[in-house]
Amino acid sequence: MGRRTKRAGQVVAIDGPAASGKSSAAQEVAGRLGFAHVNSGLLYRAVAWWALRKGIGDDPKLLGEALRATPFDLATERGSLVPRVDGALPGAELQSPEVTARASAIAKLPAVRDVVLRILRTTAVGRGTVCDGRDIATTVFPDAGLKVFLVADSKERARRRLLEHGTLPTPRGIAEEAKRLEERDRTDSSRDLSPLKRADDAVVIDTTAMRPSEVVDAIVALAVQRQSGD
Repeated sequence: MGRRTKRAGQVVAIDGPAASGKSSAAQEVAGRLGFAHVNSGLLYRAVAWWALRKGIGDDPKLLGEALRATPFDLATERGSLVPRVDGALPGAELQSPEVTARASAIAKLPAVRDVVLRILRTTAVGRGTVCDGRDIATTVFPDAGLKVFLVADSKERARRRLLEHGTLPTPRGIAEEAKRLEERDRTDSSRDLSPLKRADDAVVIDTTAMRPSEVVDAIVALAVQRQSGD
């Protein structure tokens, strides 16, 4: 499965809770298939970054009006499509604590979600796309050729998240991070607008005991199988 192929369907939608391995798998899958990769979460972070930079408050109406009047699209960077706001590429600033804190609230606003939805759908027109997030298969691309829902045990997700942040995963640290992730799961799954949930026709892959390469192999195999009709 190491070769590149374009036999897969035009959109591969990958959803799942935080730290289930969505983004890393999606980027590798896109590279293997020769598709573009879009991490939808980065778009919400980009809006948060832009709002903080411009000093725009939390008023949904003002934020929506300002966003609609601002050039917001995607640019290609190292094989992935990354957000560009008003001509600027936020880059590593998207991972700052301030942006992270603001992005959660930003993602709940209908005006913001409408803009992100438009960008994602426009980007996928005429090109193979792998997109990951929490509502990709249910809201953004309900007709995707392949829908995948990644899951993993909360303690394993906590261990991965700590390692990702350069923190030693001690038993206490894992327990605390797992509690935070579980609370986020509940919030994401219970929100009124585009909640986190598995699409009825999505393939569930439990990544708890899988190596990242095994997850990628499984998704690529499914994509090729769907296209071939086997």
